[in-house]
Amino acid sequence: YLMSDIKGQARVIIENVQPQVDGGLYPAKFTTGDLVKVTADIFGDGHDHIRAQVLFKKASNESWSTLELKPQWNDNWAASFHVDEKGFYLFTIRAWMDHFETWYDGFVKKAKAGVDVHVELMEGAAFLKKIGKGDPYFQSLAETFTAKEKYIEAVEKILSPTFSKIVHEHPVIDHETFFERELKLIVESKKASFSAWYELFPRSASLEGKHGTFKDVIKLLPRVASMGFDVLYLPPIHPIGKVNRKGKNNNVKAEAGEPGSPWAIGSDEGGHKSIHPKLGSLADFKKLVGEARKLDIEIAMDIAFQCAPDHPYVSDHPQWFKQRPDGSIQYAENPPKKYQDIYPFNFESEDWKQLWEELRSVFEFWIEQGVKIFRVDNPHTKPIRFWQWLIAEVNRKHEDIIFLSEAFTRPRIMASLAKVGFTQSYTYFTWRVTKEEITEYLNELVHTGSRYYFRPNFWPNTPDILPFHLQHQGENIFILRLALAATLSSSFGIYGPAYEFYDNQPMPGREEYLDSEKYEIKKHDWKKTNRMTDIITLLNRARKNHPALQSTWNLHFCTIQDQNLLAYVKATEDLTDIFLIIVNLDPNQRHSGFVQLPKERLKLGDHVNIKVHDLITDEHYTWTQEWNYVELDPFKMPFHLFKVEIRESNM
Repeated sequence: YLMSDIKGQARVIIENVQPQVDGGLYPAKFTTGDLVKVTADIFGDGHDHIRAQVLFKKASNESWSTLELKPQWNDNWAASFHVDEKGFYLFTIRAWMDHFETWYDGFVKKAKAGVDVHVELMEGAAFLKKIGKGDPYFQSLAETFTAKEKYIEAVEKILSPTFSKIVHEHPVIDHETFFERELKLIVESKKASFSAWYELFPRSASLEGKHGTFKDVIKLLPRVASMGFDVLYLPPIHPIGKVNRKGKNNNVKAEAGEPGSPWAIGSDEGGHKSIHPKLGSLADFKKLVGEARKLDIEIAMDIAFQCAPDHPYVSDHPQWFKQRPDGSIQYAENPPKKYQDIYPFNFESEDWKQLWEELRSVFEFWIEQGVKIFRVDNPHTKPIRFWQWLIAEVNRKHEDIIFLSEAFTRPRIMASLAKVGFTQSYTYFTWRVTKEEITEYLNELVHTGSRYYFRPNFWPNTPDILPFHLQHQGENIFILRLALAATLSSSFGIYGPAYEFYDNQPMPGREEYLDSEKYEIKKHDWKKTNRMTDIITLLNRARKNHPALQSTWNLHFCTIQDQNLLAYVKATEDLTDIFLIIVNLDPNQRHSGFVQLPKERLKLGDHVNIKVHDLITDEHYTWTQEWNYVELDPFKMPFHLFKVEIRESNM
């Protein structure tokens, strides 16, 4: 360092300020009503007292609010503030050696020890004049301190609670240290972190088994709403390619009349801004969006940036695709898988700017039709800088647009997509099965820095994935995996009819559905309800009625004496809403054990007295011990959803 660059009288060091993402390169994410917990490592030389403050404001405001940071342990300091409005916020930290407080602490110790403090009174008078700035009260107090005949009176005044309050409320701020940058937060709508998704193929929405339409989907809206879902996600609704169309079970050749995969987008009937003619018109789609909204359901649209060979883009903009030496266009591959019905865009095209603008306009078009939620297919196969630009462009013009990243890929790529703007992300939950796997993964999501940018959305299945643990299994495993998804994460989703009706038949040796709906129209009995329908409804009702279940970040695992039992608490900050969830991870056997209540987290006293009410089975228990016996028979119910009431004797 050059001496001219050093503020030599500043003695406080500020490090490890949180929340921040990559040193402030990206904003940390929150939603309205969230409590922002700011922490930092703050220390200095010697034994002088340190004071510190958080300065925060909405980015559009001129004035800053200040909040005192308080020491926690090992030089770590913390403070919290609520964010109630959407938009960008800024915050930073300042800290200083408070010589007034240092003097006061020393004075109290000396006076109580009977040490002469005449000189210390003179020092105190100087501090009062500095903080008082001519105020008559402080001036009078300073005169008392310097009057020898008022020595005893002065000491008594300093030892009084009133003077302690003066010291705390009037810090002497000299030679302060500011953190090196202003960090940014983004605050989004509650839906960004709390949602329940139901996925269905609109072409399978007909009760008669013929090709479904948007009008058929409208008829299903009350059913979806009655189960408590607030997002209805539709796979691509565009015209499907006719060239190299895939047949049943991903057969490379479609038979006559087979509908093809909706992800093979585009034909002579149109592309990404068009609708498959058999689904209906654009007016029908807009009516679906409007009717859904009346039931507090948002339509989520699939955006898959890839083209069938006969998509208009291929003929109109061949420069956007990779040309092979034989003159053909490179189709998509994930060896040994081949997707002859799909052409990926070439993002290294010389015409990349026009490509980017056109793809941005796809989002703009559907936003104009009323869509506010997009599930983006395989974003990890497109440049991350492209998504950073596109999402920023969309958010600059439109409020409350949600982007769900469907990227089952390597952790750093998933993280980077979240950092550059994706609102929510698919996760590895689909494959986390054992107690150890689940606790390790959730602790990583909840208790590390990724919580500031990676909002998980838990899916137990998707049209692409029938995980091995669901294959050839009965309803117990489907119920317990649903309970985990809906209570561990504040956002979750299911590929609806397949999950509701326990579709468990795989392609041999693969995590894919046999007779997949991706390649054929299914006839579902949409009037049918079952145990799963009821449990979905009860879970979603509890989630909507209880704020403790509306956050992912309040998760606390509990000790329980069985490797097949998983127990965790979710509670609001003020403990006005508390849940204890216990899940039997073994779908075939009864398990029992003792669960330990987290007394410190729940602020329980030595005499435990709580009532637990299972909102699924309507069972009630009173617990008066720290350790309590639980037993779960998966054939009766594989989980407890306990609403916890702490009796007043504990508080």
